[in-house]
Amino acid sequence: MKITFLGTGTSQGIPVIACNCAVCRSSNKKDKRLRVSVWIETDGQSIVIDSGPDFRYQMLRAGVNDLDAILYTHEHKDHIAGLDDIRPYNYILKKRIDIYADERVQAALKREFQYIFSDVKYHGLPQIKVHTIAQQPFKIGNVAIVPVEVMHYRLPILGYRIGNFTYITDAKTISEESLEKIKGTKVLVLNALQKESHISHFTFNEAIAMAEKIGAEMTYFTHISHNLGLHEEVSKELPANIKLAYDGLSFYC
Repeated sequence: MKITFLGTGTSQGIPVIACNCAVCRSSNKKDKRLRVSVWIETDGQSIVIDSGPDFRYQMLRAGVNDLDAILYTHEHKDHIAGLDDIRPYNYILKKRIDIYADERVQAALKREFQYIFSDVKYHGLPQIKVHTIAQQPFKIGNVAIVPVEVMHYRLPILGYRIGNFTYITDAKTISEESLEKIKGTKVLVLNALQKESHISHFTFNEAIAMAEKIGAEMTYFTHISHNLGLHEEVSKELPANIKLAYDGLSFYC
């Protein structure tokens, strides 16, 4: 299984518009973060988790020339806004793209992209096949997917476990039941927004504590804001088995 981080930033990305902080002014490419997303290549399947507003550029930058499915974590704009940009895959690959989302996220997609779901069709609309998921495991081809519910303050959202890889973003709390689903994961991705307290995201220290509790062989932090600090400086504060992810980072799991 190959994992590629398409974006590792929070909802505003980095640099933030009109911000003059050291992170936003940094020339280090690891401090340039598009909205959070990841690409998974496994068992003949090309799967992306979330299609945020940077989706088009992320696909071009990473060279994602084939796409089978998009998994959605939740309905916030930084996770769904790029859905329309699947259209070239429809044209070039001559296939619909499978969309996996729970009923609440589907309702949001229908509000935001009403024309895709309209009974009145016209040429050029994105072609999708929607699959309703909840907390039960499912498959994409031969790839087994285990949804993992976490809490984004009061909003339940989905992380995903695929084999020995677990991807979680936008979490503030994780129940013991969900931790059981994560148990034994070798590679974990977890959100770490900033060092200051936040109502709906793990802080840096909370993410470290959760990563140590889960005990994966390697943990990567994502959904990072400019408030966390410079990549090189923050990286020095982490244990050896926890690293900051960055856009374009790839590895095999």
